[in-house]
Amino acid sequence: MKQEQLNIEFEVYDSAEQLNRQDAALLAEARAVTDTAYAPYSHFSVGAAALLNNGEMVKGTNQENSSYPVGICAERSLLASSAVLHPGVGIHTMAVSYHNHNEGTLSNKPISPCGMCRQALLEHELRYKQPIRLILGGQTGKIYIIKQANMLLPLAFSSSQMKENS
Repeated sequence: MKQEQLNIEFEVYDSAEQLNRQDAALLAEARAVTDTAYAPYSHFSVGAAALLNNGEMVKGTNQENSSYPVGICAERSLLASSAVLHPGVGIHTMAVSYHNHNEGTLSNKPISPCGMCRQALLEHELRYKQPIRLILGGQTGKIYIIKQANMLLPLAFSSSQMKENS
């Protein structure tokens, strides 16, 4: 038997004030767009904002549905909008934030995309042949910056496995 290890490195900032101007502005957009999320069941509003390679910004929010799992996460709604509104243009950086409206909770820690969104982000990176830099943060508090989304999904499944010969 052989043991191997996978590690992930990311930057940690104590607050948005420590970010460069462009990253702080993108996170501010993600924080603000949580107000347009439709989350009547979980009361957990998620917003995403992305800076595209052409300088445009695209936003997305979670959209819940009483017929679970018909809803869509903020990250995937952003990826779909980006692909339709700006075909062929990759995403340089995506910021993700949330506002937890449940009583007694705070929105002051970074959250990470769910597994389905991680797979969708990976596919987008492969499709556009470039990494997506992620900024993860709540309404306040610490912020994580991850150099590329695929770091969140080690040992990922991709189309390359369907093409390999054993």
